[in-house]
Amino acid sequence: MRRINKVAVLGSGIMGSRIACHFANIGVKVLLLDIVPRELNDQEKKKGLTLEDKAVRNRIVQQSFDTAVKSKPAPLYDSSFASRVSLGNFDDDMEKIKDFDWIIEVVVENLDIKKKVFDQVEKYRKPGTLITSNTSGIPIHLMLDGRSEDFQKHFCGTHFFNPPRYLKLLEIIPTPKTDPEIVDFFMHYGDLYLGKTTVLCKDTPAFIANRVGIYAILKVIETMQKLDLNVDEIDKLTGPVIGRPKSATFRTSDVVGLDTLVKVANGLYQGLPNDEGRETFKLPEVVSKLEENKWLGDKTGQGFYKKTKDENGKTEILTLDLKTLEYQPKAKVKFGTLEATKPIENLKERFKALFAGKDKAGEFYRDSFYALFKYVSNRIPEIADELYKIDDAICAGFGWEVGPFATWDAVGVKKSVEKMEEMGYKPNRWVYDMLDAGFDSFYTVKDGLKHYYDIESKSYKAIPGAEEYIILDDIRGSKKLWGNAGATIFDLGDGVINVEFHSKMNTLGSEVVEGINKAIDMAEKDYRGLVIGNQGAQFSAGANLGLVFMYAIEQEYDEIDFMIRHFQNTMMRVRYSSVPVVVAPHALTLGGGCEMTMHADIVQAAAETYIGLVEVGVGLIPGGGGTKELTKRVSDAIEEGDVELNALQNSFMNIATAKVATSAHEAIGMNILRPQDKITINKDRQIADAKATVLELADAGYTQPIQATNIKVQGKTGMALFMAGVSGMRMGRYISDHDVKIANKIAYVMSGGDLSYPQEVSEQYLLDLEREAFLSLTGEKKTLERIQSILTTGKPLRN
Repeated sequence: MRRINKVAVLGSGIMGSRIACHFANIGVKVLLLDIVPRELNDQEKKKGLTLEDKAVRNRIVQQSFDTAVKSKPAPLYDSSFASRVSLGNFDDDMEKIKDFDWIIEVVVENLDIKKKVFDQVEKYRKPGTLITSNTSGIPIHLMLDGRSEDFQKHFCGTHFFNPPRYLKLLEIIPTPKTDPEIVDFFMHYGDLYLGKTTVLCKDTPAFIANRVGIYAILKVIETMQKLDLNVDEIDKLTGPVIGRPKSATFRTSDVVGLDTLVKVANGLYQGLPNDEGRETFKLPEVVSKLEENKWLGDKTGQGFYKKTKDENGKTEILTLDLKTLEYQPKAKVKFGTLEATKPIENLKERFKALFAGKDKAGEFYRDSFYALFKYVSNRIPEIADELYKIDDAICAGFGWEVGPFATWDAVGVKKSVEKMEEMGYKPNRWVYDMLDAGFDSFYTVKDGLKHYYDIESKSYKAIPGAEEYIILDDIRGSKKLWGNAGATIFDLGDGVINVEFHSKMNTLGSEVVEGINKAIDMAEKDYRGLVIGNQGAQFSAGANLGLVFMYAIEQEYDEIDFMIRHFQNTMMRVRYSSVPVVVAPHALTLGGGCEMTMHADIVQAAAETYIGLVEVGVGLIPGGGGTKELTKRVSDAIEEGDVELNALQNSFMNIATAKVATSAHEAIGMNILRPQDKITINKDRQIADAKATVLELADAGYTQPIQATNIKVQGKTGMALFMAGVSGMRMGRYISDHDVKIANKIAYVMSGGDLSYPQEVSEQYLLDLEREAFLSLTGEKKTLERIQSILTTGKPLRN
């Protein structure tokens, strides 16, 4: 029954201020405190302020919080959430913590300083209040000295990863004195409310993620030097091709800061005298040299990469040559192994081909990964009793799609163990025991639930809590009802089905549209409702522009008209089917993906949903009902007292500028999502939440909606308003002549066409105007140039 309504964050540095922001994101009231300055700065002296003035006393916390709020990527879902955070200082405001439910210490990584802060906390903290420390290296149990019994019972480590909004990992590190119920609470709260992958850790050096992640990074550098590879080659080999972030190894180091890597590595080298991989934590000479030169990455302007300008003033990224320590133009990287694996979209299948490579790339993967496999096998039970915790921590903390043990499964455990022995990377004895017992993988799926190999019992066990999630990959073999090249329909149970996209970038081509219609047909006939959702990297990058481009080049405008009409009809089926349809967008949800979302009965959006109608970027207007829908939503709001012309102008500008919301909360402010739509903080729960929403609608007695015929449009009055804004933007040279043409088409649709006065029209009337406008723009040379630019370079062309 414990509830968290108010959180006090002690320490407003990079981590503290951003942890405060993330609690504000979920609606919690936050108190952020920091130290009082010891002396005035020049600006304060000029104002005649003293050390007793509140503005001075709160200067450090105010500056830290202001910096956080303005930083990119933004730590807040919506800038208005900053009002949920109040600021203060340790001297004047510490007594306020008596009214808070959870106190999080995030001061500098110094045990003595932390203990002094805890002395103050003990003075004011109410018994029973949760108290945690965010630390990446200090043993949690050392913080208990001198603390009361109640403090010890309610205390543990909670290690957030930076940036807290975006990195999913939250490590929970109890001490021997922590009440088990408190541990259970943190595990549940972090998952359900903070949207985290919560991993229970032992109080060992660097816990789980940094222990394994830093080893993996340093092993990559070690293998790089052994095989005489360079920085550009390593970042090509360790990026998206193996399911890692685009920043790969060295770019990530620059972003995070080389000093962070050095600090953690040194701490591990000193704190792990008996670790068989200890020498890998010893910093390479070149890394020490970079630290000595203060080439720490983005924070110092240069690291493994350096941004500069060429003689023409164009930005250029240079790469550090680790042998000469001189910067050179980025080198083109080409390996036969990478070329051979390009057609393999399934990451786990790709690993097999990468490990089999006969060139340096193959050598690199075998050496670096076999060493990692050996290392993680030896970390059980030292840092975790269960192997899935290591995979969970490294994936959530470092952004890997596949953890070490899952990667090992992908390449074949038995086969790789033989090769590991040959290379001197013999794994722990328990791996051989597992194979001898007839188990040939670390994971298996039973009845739609993922199981892991439990070393102690020598059997597979269900991952705790797995029943609360729906993982589509885990039900692919047992719950598939129908499929084609672009979509699959699954039975989620309880009368609910799900249609998943799996085209490239989940674009909406003919196979996906077929899948949506098939799913609605099936749901209307035999089920209670439908979820439209997937668990790919992006929900949908929009329509398949390649088909539009091909038809436009060949001037097959009847084909384009048919295609757009079919897509509009599909979107209207999403809205007006006889069963509830819930759409579950996440990550990139652009163009047609946004239009589909807007036609759901209810949206179950992931908090991290970046959604918008971006068709202007390719010289078009939203043609799948998006322009119509925003016009309709403004009309619907008129009854609620909205100022219709202003609201219409805002919606027009969102389309005309291809604005994309940076979170689901921001999308509500843009009228793309509605107040009644729902938001899931933990994306892993999204499909299960969407299913629950379908059942909620069905149980409430869902009835098929009726298409609207009373959408109020402004006619020539609206056109005049739009045209004035467009003319001003063109005169200010913010938009091109072609942009003006596109904007006029949007205005024409949203005004209801060439109507002489405001009146009511139907949805179909606006859809017809929308389709005609879309079709007319596909014949424009500038539009074709923009589409071609997107298709060939991935970047829009401004013309």
